[in-house]
Amino acid sequence: MGKKVKWSWTSAIIGAASALATTALLSSKPKDPTFHLISINLTSFKLNLPVLDTDLILNVHVTNPNITAVHYSSTSMSIFYNGSLLGSAEVQAGSQPPKSCQVLRLPARLDGLQLAHHAATFVADVAKREMVLDAAVDIAGAARILWWDHKFKVHVDSRVTVDPVFLDVIDQENKLEMEIFLA
Repeated sequence: MGKKVKWSWTSAIIGAASALATTALLSSKPKDPTFHLISINLTSFKLNLPVLDTDLILNVHVTNPNITAVHYSSTSMSIFYNGSLLGSAEVQAGSQPPKSCQVLRLPARLDGLQLAHHAATFVADVAKREMVLDAAVDIAGAARILWWDHKFKVHVDSRVTVDPVFLDVIDQENKLEMEIFLA
Protein backbone atom coordinates (compact mmCIF):
# COMPACT_ATOMS: atom_id res chain seq x y z
CA MET A 1 0.00 0.00 0.00
CA GLY A 2 2.85 2.29 0.46
CA LYS A 3 3.93 2.07 -3.19
CA LYS A 4 3.93 5.39 -5.03
CA VAL A 5 2.69 5.45 -8.67
CA LYS A 6 4.56 7.76 -11.03
CA TRP A 7 2.34 9.89 -13.29
CA SER A 8 3.23 9.87 -17.00
CA TRP A 9 1.93 12.51 -19.41
CA THR A 10 2.95 10.34 -22.35
CA SER A 11 0.70 7.48 -21.18
CA ALA A 12 -2.18 9.90 -20.58
CA ILE A 13 -1.87 11.42 -24.09
CA ILE A 14 -1.64 7.97 -25.72
CA GLY A 15 -4.72 6.82 -23.77
CA ALA A 16 -6.72 9.93 -24.73
CA ALA A 17 -5.70 9.59 -28.39
CA SER A 18 -6.71 5.91 -28.39
CA ALA A 19 -10.11 6.76 -26.88
CA LEU A 20 -10.62 9.53 -29.45
CA ALA A 21 -9.64 7.25 -32.35
CA THR A 22 -11.99 4.49 -31.11
CA THR A 23 -14.87 6.97 -30.77
CA ALA A 24 -14.22 8.37 -34.25
CA LEU A 25 -14.09 4.88 -35.75
CA LEU A 26 -17.36 3.82 -34.11
CA SER A 27 -19.20 7.01 -35.07
CA SER A 28 -18.00 6.83 -38.68
CA LYS A 29 -20.05 3.74 -39.51
CA PRO A 30 -21.66 4.62 -42.86
CA LYS A 31 -25.31 5.62 -42.71
CA ASP A 32 -27.76 5.30 -45.57
CA PRO A 33 -28.52 8.48 -47.49
CA THR A 34 -32.14 9.52 -47.94
CA PHE A 35 -33.96 10.46 -51.14
CA HIS A 36 -37.35 12.19 -51.41
CA LEU A 37 -39.08 13.38 -54.57
CA ILE A 38 -40.40 16.80 -53.59
CA SER A 39 -41.89 18.02 -56.86
CA ILE A 40 -42.32 17.40 -60.58
CA ASN A 41 -42.25 20.25 -63.09
CA LEU A 42 -43.51 19.91 -66.65
CA THR A 43 -41.04 21.57 -69.01
CA SER A 44 -42.23 20.69 -72.53
CA PHE A 45 -44.02 18.34 -74.88
CA LYS A 46 -42.20 16.89 -77.89
CA LEU A 47 -44.30 15.85 -80.86
CA ASN A 48 -43.23 12.32 -81.78
CA LEU A 49 -46.03 11.32 -84.16
CA PRO A 50 -48.49 9.83 -83.38
CA VAL A 51 -47.89 10.63 -79.68
CA LEU A 52 -46.41 13.29 -77.42
CA ASP A 53 -43.28 12.72 -75.35
CA THR A 54 -43.12 14.69 -72.11
CA ASP A 55 -40.09 16.42 -70.61
CA LEU A 56 -40.07 16.91 -66.85
CA ILE A 57 -37.77 18.09 -64.09
CA LEU A 58 -37.78 15.87 -60.99
CA ASN A 59 -36.72 17.74 -57.85
CA VAL A 60 -35.18 15.24 -55.46
CA HIS A 61 -34.09 16.11 -51.91
CA VAL A 62 -30.96 14.14 -50.98
CA THR A 63 -29.46 13.94 -47.48
CA ASN A 64 -25.93 12.73 -46.72
CA PRO A 65 -25.89 11.92 -42.97
CA ASN A 66 -22.25 10.78 -43.00
CA ILE A 67 -19.16 12.54 -41.65
CA THR A 68 -17.43 12.50 -45.02
CA ALA A 69 -18.22 14.01 -48.41
CA VAL A 70 -19.32 11.69 -51.20
CA HIS A 71 -18.50 11.92 -54.90
CA TYR A 72 -20.73 10.06 -57.35
CA SER A 73 -20.69 9.34 -61.06
CA SER A 74 -23.43 10.11 -63.57
CA THR A 75 -26.16 7.55 -64.07
CA SER A 76 -29.67 7.14 -65.40
CA MET A 77 -32.82 6.45 -63.38
CA SER A 78 -35.41 4.20 -65.02
CA ILE A 79 -39.08 5.17 -64.61
CA PHE A 80 -41.77 2.48 -64.91
CA TYR A 81 -45.54 2.66 -65.28
CA ASN A 82 -47.69 -0.44 -64.92
CA GLY A 83 -44.58 -2.64 -65.25
CA SER A 84 -43.30 -1.07 -68.49
CA LEU A 85 -40.34 1.26 -68.94
CA LEU A 86 -41.91 4.68 -69.43
CA GLY A 87 -38.83 6.88 -69.45
CA SER A 88 -35.64 7.90 -67.71
CA ALA A 89 -34.08 10.72 -65.72
CA GLU A 90 -30.43 11.72 -65.91
CA VAL A 91 -28.36 12.05 -62.73
CA GLN A 92 -25.27 14.18 -63.37
CA ALA A 93 -21.97 13.35 -61.65
CA GLY A 94 -21.33 15.43 -58.58
CA SER A 95 -20.53 15.50 -54.91
CA GLN A 96 -22.21 16.25 -51.63
CA PRO A 97 -20.59 17.65 -48.49
CA PRO A 98 -20.71 15.75 -45.18
CA LYS A 99 -23.85 15.98 -43.03
CA SER A 100 -25.72 18.01 -45.62
CA CYS A 101 -28.76 18.01 -47.84
CA GLN A 102 -29.33 19.36 -51.32
CA VAL A 103 -31.96 19.34 -54.05
CA LEU A 104 -31.04 17.64 -57.31
CA ARG A 105 -32.91 18.73 -60.44
CA LEU A 106 -33.10 15.67 -62.68
CA PRO A 107 -34.22 16.14 -66.30
CA ALA A 108 -36.54 13.32 -67.35
CA ARG A 109 -38.32 12.27 -70.53
CA LEU A 110 -41.44 10.10 -70.60
CA ASP A 111 -42.18 8.14 -73.78
CA GLY A 112 -45.71 8.88 -75.04
CA LEU A 113 -45.82 5.65 -77.08
CA GLN A 114 -45.22 3.54 -73.96
CA LEU A 115 -47.93 5.47 -72.15
CA ALA A 116 -50.27 4.90 -75.12
CA HIS A 117 -49.84 1.12 -74.64
CA HIS A 118 -51.47 1.58 -71.22
CA ALA A 119 -54.09 4.12 -72.35
CA ALA A 120 -57.02 2.50 -70.54
CA THR A 121 -55.13 2.30 -67.25
CA PHE A 122 -53.82 5.84 -67.69
CA VAL A 123 -57.32 7.25 -68.33
CA ALA A 124 -58.58 5.45 -65.20
CA ASP A 125 -55.66 6.88 -63.20
CA VAL A 126 -56.38 10.40 -64.48
CA ALA A 127 -60.06 9.97 -63.53
CA LYS A 128 -59.15 8.99 -59.96
CA ARG A 129 -56.23 11.50 -59.97
CA GLU A 130 -53.77 8.93 -58.70
CA MET A 131 -50.99 7.39 -60.79
CA VAL A 132 -48.34 5.00 -59.42
CA LEU A 133 -44.84 5.19 -60.89
CA ASP A 134 -41.88 3.02 -59.99
CA ALA A 135 -38.27 4.10 -60.38
CA ALA A 136 -34.91 2.38 -59.99
CA VAL A 137 -31.38 3.76 -60.00
CA ASP A 138 -27.87 2.56 -59.17
CA ILE A 139 -25.50 5.27 -57.97
CA ALA A 140 -21.77 4.52 -57.72
CA GLY A 141 -19.21 6.73 -56.08
CA ALA A 142 -16.52 7.11 -53.46
CA ALA A 143 -16.22 8.57 -49.99
CA ARG A 144 -12.78 9.73 -48.85
CA ILE A 145 -11.86 8.81 -45.30
CA LEU A 146 -8.44 10.14 -44.34
CA TRP A 147 -6.24 9.17 -47.30
CA TRP A 148 -8.35 6.33 -48.71
CA ASP A 149 -11.26 6.41 -51.13
CA HIS A 150 -13.93 3.88 -50.18
CA LYS A 151 -16.06 2.99 -53.19
CA PHE A 152 -19.77 2.44 -52.72
CA LYS A 153 -22.88 1.58 -54.70
CA VAL A 154 -26.40 2.56 -53.71
CA HIS A 155 -29.43 0.92 -55.33
CA VAL A 156 -32.68 2.86 -54.84
CA ASP A 157 -36.16 1.52 -55.61
CA SER A 158 -38.96 4.08 -55.37
CA ARG A 159 -42.71 3.85 -55.63
CA VAL A 160 -44.29 7.25 -56.10
CA THR A 161 -47.98 8.10 -56.28
CA VAL A 162 -48.62 11.31 -58.19
CA ASP A 163 -51.62 13.31 -59.29
CA PRO A 164 -51.37 13.03 -63.10
CA VAL A 165 -53.36 16.25 -63.59
CA PHE A 166 -51.39 18.67 -61.38
CA LEU A 167 -48.22 16.52 -61.02
CA ASP A 168 -48.38 16.70 -57.22
CA VAL A 169 -46.51 14.04 -55.25
CA ILE A 170 -49.17 12.30 -53.12
CA ASP A 171 -47.13 9.53 -51.51
CA GLN A 172 -43.79 7.78 -51.89
CA GLU A 173 -41.83 4.86 -50.55
CA ASN A 174 -38.08 4.56 -51.09
CA LYS A 175 -36.02 1.47 -50.38
CA LEU A 176 -32.28 1.48 -50.72
CA GLU A 177 -29.42 -0.94 -50.42
CA MET A 178 -25.90 0.34 -49.89
CA GLU A 179 -22.81 -1.70 -50.66
CA ILE A 180 -19.36 -0.52 -49.56
CA PHE A 181 -16.19 -1.88 -51.12
CA LEU A 182 -13.28 -1.78 -48.68
CA ALA A 183 -10.56 -3.08 -51.00
